Amino acid sequence: MRKIFKIYKPFTHAGILLAAQYRVNFIFFIFGDIMMCFINYFLWRAVFKSGGTGTFMGFSETDMVVYIFVSFLTSIIAYSDGAYAVGEEIRDGSIAMRMIKPIRFDLAFLFQELGERTMSLSLMFLPMVFGVELYKFVVTGSVCFNPLNFLFYLISLILSYLINFYFNVCYGYSAFVLKNLWGSNFLKECIVGFLAGSTVPLAFLPAGLGNVLRFLPFASLTYTPVMLYLGMYDAGQIALSIGLQAFWLAFFIVLQNIIWNASVKRISVQGG
Repeated sequence: MRKIFKIYKPFTHAGILLAAQYRVNFIFFIFGDIMMCFINYFLWRAVFKSGGTGTFMGFSETDMVVYIFVSFLTSIIAYSDGAYAVGEEIRDGSIAMRMIKPIRFDLAFLFQELGERTMSLSLMFLPMVFGVELYKFVVTGSVCFNPLNFLFYLISLILSYLINFYFNVCYGYSAFVLKNLWGSNFLKECIVGFLAGSTVPLAFLPAGLGNVLRFLPFASLTYTPVMLYLGMYDAGQIALSIGLQAFWLAFFIVLQNIIWNASVKRISVQGG
């Protein structure tokens, strides 16, 4: 592990510099997501007010507000641009330079993205968690922070990012065939956002559909970490959800290696 970190540490440093170089773009990107987050807040607040019962599908209004903001935070931290980045390197031919270097293609991208995620963590994580806990304190009048639930959330968040990264790398390899992923990647983001529970909590979907989606890898990206933060799972569900995340991570790592080994044999570069 120390050897791997030593080899790929420069990629992390490069990722930090890249994120810092385009910090204005990053700020506008975050600002746009925050606006969407507040739109969801007012939308769901209207849903609860119109219902008049104080709860909806097992969620109180406070739970829903926490779900909205924690799912936003989780989506930002666990976001991966692997599909677009890999697709662009395949399209412009710069992937050839990586292929001739004595490094693993996936790890080089992973450590670079970890550097880029450093800015998101430093600017967003603690303020958002503090804000959510402050909101719960103001509404309930007591400190609701649960260190054990937060620990499970952190473990799940790490697994969520790694699953998202390797899934996107696998998808990015489709550029070997499709050549350009701009349109299909946009469609993929919309579909995954829904299946991950970012748009609507999976608990709100019909029971049969919701149960199926919980076992798919996409639920591990947002829904699982947020439900762990909310303390909605008992001990058995916690073990099952984290075990399922570990399974999907192993699955996509193996799939990534299989696709990579098959794809490089038929590479066709358009530029470079």
